[in-house]
This record gives sequence, C-alpha cells and structure tokens, in this order.
Amino acid sequence: MSGHSHWSTIKHKKGAADAKRSKVFSKFAKEITVVARDGGGDLDFNPRLRMVVEKARSENMPSDSIDKAIKKGTGELKGEILEEFLFEAYGPEGTAILIEGITDNMNRSLNELKQLLSKNGGKMVEAGAVRWMFEKKGIILVKRGEKSDEDMELDLISAGAQDISILDDVIEVETKLEELDSVKKNIEELGYKIESTSLAWIPNEKIEADKEKNYKLFEALDDSEDVKEIYSNLKD
Repeated sequence: MSGHSHWSTIKHKKGAADAKRSKVFSKFAKEITVVARDGGGDLDFNPRLRMVVEKARSENMPSDSIDKAIKKGTGELKGEILEEFLFEAYGPEGTAILIEGITDNMNRSLNELKQLLSKNGGKMVEAGAVRWMFEKKGIILVKRGEKSDEDMELDLISAGAQDISILDDVIEVETKLEELDSVKKNIEELGYKIESTSLAWIPNEKIEADKEKNYKLFEALDDSEDVKEIYSNLKD
C-alpha cells in the first residue's frame, strides 16, 4: 500500500529488539520539542503534538522525558535551536526517497546524509526533484484481531479509509490529510484499538528495485540521529 509500510515493519522489529532505546527516544524528544514550539504544548489544541506523544508513549518513552521535551518547545526549559528538514534523494536502481528529520545544524546533517547516500548507492538531489512523486497523507495503525480481517476491512472502509494494508499485528489505514482526525474518530467509535496515528509521504506509484541494497541504505540513514522518517517508492 503506502510504499513505506514494509520498511516500517522491519524498522519496528529492529527497534523492538534493540535494548538501547536512547536513540529512538532522542528522536522523539526532538520532534516533540519542535511540534510544541510551533503549535503550543497543549495536546488538546495541538493535534500534531498529540500524535507524536501517543507514538512516543507506544514505544514506552518515559513520561518525564516527554514532559521535558514539551517544556523545551514552549520555552519553559532551555533547549537547542532545532530545524526540520525534508531532503530528496535517489537510491539504488533509481528509487525515489524522501528523508524527513530534525537537526540543530543543517550543514552538518546535509553533509552527513550526502556521505551516507554516496556510500550506499544513492545521491542527494535538488528540492522538488522527487517530491512530486509523493503525496502527504494520514496513516492510522489499527490493532488486528477484534474481528476477521475481511470484516475489519469493510468496517474501516465505511469509516473513511482511503486504502488499507494488513501488516503483522496491525492494519494500516491510509486517509486524506484533512480527514485524518475524522476517520480516526470513526474507527474509535466502531470500538477498534488504534495503535498510532501519523503523517506520511505516500508514493503515487511504486517501482521494482533491489530490496537488499535499498534496505541497507534505509538502515544507514535511519541510524543518523537527525533522521526521523524515510519514505520511498520501492515496491514491497
């Protein structure tokens, strides 16, 4: 479906098996700080902050770390100056890649990611070169097992799902960006448990390419402390 789901599943398993969660929590902390800075620290009035905090909690990020990150964003605590970025690149065999992240030094991040791409069969490209191949949408992960997959799919479509993908223990629901909150509410009213909600860049079309080479590149990029998410048009 979404083009990033297979890699996300692999990434999630890798993270769950990793005893050191500090890098994962550090990435969440930076995102929480930026989102709180831009939209305020009240979860009821900042939907994007609510999404990030829910996701961080699902990964067992400590509450005091979440609170500290919010306070850095609102200025109650001193923190570094952070910037969001969206870099565009080509991967092995011509896959289109969007690299989303947050940094306290844009030049350092740009140079680091250029080197990682170059070492793993990719290259950075100018803004707009591949972004047109993607559309930003809402993603809702719904816990499987409440009903049969077929019945769940029918319910989720009636709730407003634009597209659906069955993963290991969740069903991934794709929505239009502006309909994310309403679809989430509809799903909750049907009694299903939502694991997380997020925004994602979804490719308009997917291509066949060497998965091993591309996953090696994705893992190298994901190891960067500045990288938040990686999206590609690699076919699952």
